[in-house]
Amino acid sequence: MTDTKGIQRIAAAFEQARTEERAALIPYVPLGYPTPEMSLKLAAAAIESGADLLELGVPFSDPLADGPVIQRATHAALQQGITVVRCLELAQTVRQSKPEIPLIFMGYYNPILTYGEDAFCRACDVVGVDGLIVPDLPPEEGRELEAACQVHGLALIYLLAPTSTPQRVGLVTQHSQGFVYLVSVTGTTGPRDRLSPDLAAFVERVRAVTDKPLAVGFGITSPEQAGQVAGLADGVIVGSALVRLTEEVNAESKVRSFVAGLRDAMTDQQGGLDSSRDERSRKKT
Repeated sequence: MTDTKGIQRIAAAFEQARTEERAALIPYVPLGYPTPEMSLKLAAAAIESGADLLELGVPFSDPLADGPVIQRATHAALQQGITVVRCLELAQTVRQSKPEIPLIFMGYYNPILTYGEDAFCRACDVVGVDGLIVPDLPPEEGRELEAACQVHGLALIYLLAPTSTPQRVGLVTQHSQGFVYLVSVTGTTGPRDRLSPDLAAFVERVRAVTDKPLAVGFGITSPEQAGQVAGLADGVIVGSALVRLTEEVNAESKVRSFVAGLRDAMTDQQGGLDSSRDERSRKKT
């Protein structure tokens, strides 16, 4: 394992993708589902098939931001006895086998608060987790967790919705570390037949006020949609469409094929809006 961790490892992944003129692929795998052992195999399959960063779901009993697919998966994991401690152990196993890829916990605030914010961030640092996505924690209430993340070198990643006001966009882009998570649609996670027609304008609106990487998630279902988003943003997050495959026969093989298809579609697009960013930088100077 290298000494690089946290925000540095996340930044390096986005920079590598940018150098290759593409967006970064960020699949989501719920830890403990369908079994703890299989979730490790699915995480490895996603990484080996083209993931640039990996989002690891920490199951919670009241996942407000998640749709029925992920709710069903996390409920099943909890029924099998998955805990925060077990999630940390599983993340450590992923880190030991894949030392370079950024690992990001996606989970809710209550388990972190129960564990203890500083203790949780310290544990994440020890096992090799690089960042946290906490969808029910707004930046107005995140000061303590932000401080703990800073001490232990973790990125705390906040979310923005299409309905976010200019004030909210400014607040979130100021506080979010690693990247800014753009929710493509209002509502919960889950597959959609088509992308929002307002997505490009939303990305541009946020791009105008920050140089931090922008990653889009919620509702990206197919390689075609991933390719479209890759032409707009710096990262593409795919969750529910991937989790659905874990319920099928030969799940590991299907995850490999699906992630590889996402990566191929995204490679055909120039990731991010680097030319727009460069143009904006020239105008500032």
